[in-house]
Amino acid sequence: MKHLLLITVFSVIASLAHGQEVTDDLKKSITESLQKQMIKVSAGNACSCIDSIDAGTKTSEQMAEEINGCIDKEMMSYQLMAKLSSFKMKMDNDKSEEKPKNNSDEKTEHNIVINTDKESMDYKLYYYELERYLMDSCKIMHRKAASNNKMGDYSMSNNMLALRWYEKGGYASEAKKYDKAIEYYTKALKVDSMFTFAWDNLGLAYRKLDNYDKAIECYKKSIQIDPKGMMPLQNLAIAYQYKKEYDNAIKAYEQLSTLDDKNPEVYYGLGSVYTFYMNNYEKGLENICKAYNIYISNKSPYRADAEKLINQIYGAMKHEGKTEQFNEILKKNGIVLLMEK
Repeated sequence: MKHLLLITVFSVIASLAHGQEVTDDLKKSITESLQKQMIKVSAGNACSCIDSIDAGTKTSEQMAEEINGCIDKEMMSYQLMAKLSSFKMKMDNDKSEEKPKNNSDEKTEHNIVINTDKESMDYKLYYYELERYLMDSCKIMHRKAASNNKMGDYSMSNNMLALRWYEKGGYASEAKKYDKAIEYYTKALKVDSMFTFAWDNLGLAYRKLDNYDKAIECYKKSIQIDPKGMMPLQNLAIAYQYKKEYDNAIKAYEQLSTLDDKNPEVYYGLGSVYTFYMNNYEKGLENICKAYNIYISNKSPYRADAEKLINQIYGAMKHEGKTEQFNEILKKNGIVLLMEK
């Protein structure tokens, strides 16, 4: 598929180069269509690669590293196709503006450079463009990126009967049969009441049915068993947001930060609460900038979500005449956004 598309790109470019009757609007339309197809193919290949990753017992950082590898595999071909398209547009513009030339054997040499330096701005520009597209189009990437199977002492049960009920609960949740999932997780917990992953997933099932009070009960029970359990604390903060108890949500995120101050979800969560529910854009931006930088450091695709939120905050602060404060906060956090080309 990739090779076929590349041949098509060369063919269309060649035909446009010799087709003087082709209008500028048609050239632009064909080029834009090719660009969309290019990113679709590269993203499809990357998404298939991500789907093949075995989550196993990997942490979110390990998963992010493997997702990053899948995107990197597509970068040479995607850069080549995208730069060929941009090159053709430039040639068309130059041709329409050039003056008549004297007959001459003079030839102009054109080079298309594919940047393989992962730290270069050029490479990152194309990488982030592909990453953004994947965040919007590849559902499996969201599930894999959110995977954090870090095990605690009480995460799993040693009782086979509890594990069988837990597995049934998982299948029911995947099928969105949350009432059945609650039934199965509850049976697992009757066998082993210290099974924290069962408490966490029972809470999630209740949350899916909008029963936030029961969800909070489950998360608190899990935290009581394992005070270092980060997943129930994160879910607790989310449940409080659904209940519109924003001060409690902030407390849950702050408690989570005492366990792991390098967890980007802490700062993304705080940034979202301050931005969307408290209209405190400065505090929101400060936290989202922290999340953004940690996502970058971890090579996490959730960088794209943080980038979107930063741009939303920019719009709100611009409306309030606070663009200077916005720029100061970004500068303080060393952020220069690489936006779409």
